[in-house]
Amino acid sequence: MATMHSNITTTKDDCNLSLHGFSPCNNTNVMAFSRVFLPSLYIIVFIVGLVGNGLVLCVLVKYHKGSNMSDLCLFNLAISDLLFLISLPFWAHYTAISEWIFGSFMCHAVTALYMLGFYGSIFFMILMTVDRYTVIVNCYTSLLSKHRSVRVSITLALFVWALSLGASLPTIIFSQVKNESDEWKCKVEYPQETAWNSFTYIELNILGLIIPLSVMVFCYSRIIPILMAMKSQKKHKAVKLMLVLVIVFFLFWTPYNIVIFLMFLHHLGYMSTCQWEQDLNMAMQWVETIAFSHCCLNPIIYAFVGQKFKNLFLKILKEWFPVCFGHCIIINSDFSERRTSKMPSNGQNLNSRIYL
Repeated sequence: MATMHSNITTTKDDCNLSLHGFSPCNNTNVMAFSRVFLPSLYIIVFIVGLVGNGLVLCVLVKYHKGSNMSDLCLFNLAISDLLFLISLPFWAHYTAISEWIFGSFMCHAVTALYMLGFYGSIFFMILMTVDRYTVIVNCYTSLLSKHRSVRVSITLALFVWALSLGASLPTIIFSQVKNESDEWKCKVEYPQETAWNSFTYIELNILGLIIPLSVMVFCYSRIIPILMAMKSQKKHKAVKLMLVLVIVFFLFWTPYNIVIFLMFLHHLGYMSTCQWEQDLNMAMQWVETIAFSHCCLNPIIYAFVGQKFKNLFLKILKEWFPVCFGHCIIINSDFSERRTSKMPSNGQNLNSRIYL
C-alpha cells in the first residue's frame, strides 16, 4: 500500500518540480481540495474505526475463554487497525495546514504506527484465512491442533508482527522532517540513484493486493465446496460471509492499487504530463479514503456478522447501557449445545473458525 504519508506527500512535492525542463505543474487545485476533503474523511474513519475495533477488543478481553487461532487473529487484527487509526488525526492535521508541527520523533513514530497498522491488518487477515483453510480442508493434519495450538498460535502472531515491521522499515527509516520554504514537512526521502522508490511501489502492490487476494481466492475456493457438502444449517451463512470477505476486500483495495501502479509508471517516466500528474493526485484522494475505510468494516465483517460475537457484543451493551439495550434478546450461542452427535470431533474447531 502506498501510504498517504510516503507516496502522496512525495507526489505533491514532486508536482513542484518541472517536467522536461519546463514550467512546474500547477497542482494548486488538487492541494486545495485535499486540505478540505481529506481531513474530514480521515476523522470520520478514525471515529468509526475506533469505536468498532474498540468494541471488538472489549468483547475478546472480557469473554475470552481459552486460546484459539481465530480469536488471536481477530484480536491482533483489531490492534493493527487501531494502530493505523491512531495515525490518521496526525495526517489529517498535516494535510489541513500543510505543515508538520509535531517534530522529528513523532514523524517517525506516526509513520511507524501507520505502516505497522496497515501491514499488520493485511497479514493477520491472511493468517486468519489460512487458518480456516488448514482447519477445514486439512483438519486432520492441522499444525494448530491439540497441545501445540497455543504455542504455535503465539509464535505465528509474533512472526506476523515481525514481518509487518520488516515490510515497514524502509518507510520508517527514510521518513524525516525537512524545512521547505519555511514550512516543516514530514516526508519520505529515499537515497537518490537507488531503487528504493520503485521497490516501495512494487512492494505495496504485491503485499497490499496481489498476495492477500490470491490467498483469499485460493483458500475460500477450496473451503466453500466443503461447507456446501456439510449438513449444517449455517453453511449458507458461512459461505455468504466468505464471499463478502473476498468481494469487499477486492472492491475497497483494487482501485487504490491501480492508482498506485499508475503512479509507479509515472515515476518511471511514462504518462509524464502535468495533466496525468494532477489526475493521479486527485484520484488518490478518493481511492485512498475508500481503502482506508476498510479498517472500519473489519469489525463488522469478521466479528459482528457472527452470531456468537453479536451476542457477546449485545451482552456488553446491556451491561453498559441497560436502559437502551435492556430489552435486546440474546440468542443462545453456546456451540456445545448446538452441536449434534453426528458432527465429527474436528467439527468443533471447524465451527469456531467459520462462525466466529
